[in-house]
Amino acid sequence: MKAKTVKGNWSWRTKKFALPSVFLICIFFFLAGFFGSSLFSHSKGDLYGVRPRPRLLESTTAEADNYLLPAGETGDDSITSIPFQVLSWKPRALYFPKFASAEQCESIIDIAKAGLKPSTLALRKGETEVNTKGIRTSSGVFLSASDDKSGTLDVIEEKIARATKIPRINGEAFNILRYEIGQKYNSHYDAFNPSEYGPQKSQRLASFLLYLTDVEEGGETMFPFEDGQNMDGSYNYEECVGLRVRPRQGDGLLFYSLFHNGTIDPTSLHGSCPVIKGEKWVATKWIRDQEQYD
Repeated sequence: MKAKTVKGNWSWRTKKFALPSVFLICIFFFLAGFFGSSLFSHSKGDLYGVRPRPRLLESTTAEADNYLLPAGETGDDSITSIPFQVLSWKPRALYFPKFASAEQCESIIDIAKAGLKPSTLALRKGETEVNTKGIRTSSGVFLSASDDKSGTLDVIEEKIARATKIPRINGEAFNILRYEIGQKYNSHYDAFNPSEYGPQKSQRLASFLLYLTDVEEGGETMFPFEDGQNMDGSYNYEECVGLRVRPRQGDGLLFYSLFHNGTIDPTSLHGSCPVIKGEKWVATKWIRDQEQYD
């Protein structure tokens, strides 16, 4: 009887603790599996560099390679990708961050320094150097890519052609400009209105500005008529208002002076705000609607 009692008590205790034990064991294995799978997932991600954006880029690159077409005599055998931001549709203005390296910018400044002269204006009917004095106070020099033995301007010019989708032969020589403290360029158009400047053999279609230096204060490129602002006739062509783009070394700015039908976009009026602190260097490439041979 005593032995049976002991056996009965043991059986009762086993049944008493069976369910809690099984429950705890299940929880243990569930947690172990959960944390184990998470750890494995993270380890695998670190090991293979699994990140959504790079994988997407790899896939895009692979697909691009598969879909390359045979190019023409003047075409490319590779895909070109140049990041940009649309700053405005009125005027059409695009911003290209890190378009050139710091080394390239400094190289351009070095070759331009020796040839700097006071900047000049294309005069309209009735204008003279005397009555237009103070409108444009920078200094500059015109340089073709062939003038740069380092090859930097050649590389930049080729990249501008790809960014604008306009052949290099449509571009004028680079106008390398320096703005010191207080120097500026009042608001103006890059395109030449035939009613003011006379008949034109070709027209400036677009302008590409490559900022060669940072500017501590001032020196912004301004578009006072952006999206129709300040067009009530009260603007004095000197005030820095509207859309303003701060110069940053290596960044590029592209804007179009003409509409698709060839007429001048009135919102493409732009200027250079006075430099307040520092020095501004910029390489300007004017691009025309016809090929340039001189």
